[in-house]
Amino acid sequence: MDQVTKLIVAKTIPLYDSVQVIPGFFRISHVVNRGAAFSLFADIRSPLAPLGLLLFSAIVMAVITVMLAKSKRVLSRTNIGLALILGGAFGNFVDRLLMGHVVDFLAFRIGTFHWPDFNLADTAIVSGACLLILDVFFEAKAEAPPAPAN
Repeated sequence: MDQVTKLIVAKTIPLYDSVQVIPGFFRISHVVNRGAAFSLFADIRSPLAPLGLLLFSAIVMAVITVMLAKSKRVLSRTNIGLALILGGAFGNFVDRLLMGHVVDFLAFRIGTFHWPDFNLADTAIVSGACLLILDVFFEAKAEAPPAPAN
């Protein structure tokens, strides 16, 4: 889905142009992101930066793949979160590998605040991270000793 939506945007919206969906709030844009999620590190001008992002992504994907392969809890919140992160990382990895950048297209604005443009792969990564955070809180609560009776 990530690659399909990026392709549709790239074929139908000129680079750095956008289409208003909800005026003043949401638009579909066509921008390139040479950095990480939400344009982090996009200003680094080193010729090694793209290679570094590819290498980092490959390592993260390998670690997550091993974690998932060794896990005994198939449909746990942790594994679903890791799978979402893996899928999102792979979607952006493919872009970086083939084009040297990632296509971002979801743009939200509230008043003068503009959230950095992002794509479905970024959404999967953030959703997966949120599931992992939830899992930490629920596991900590489940492992907490019972309160003493008065």
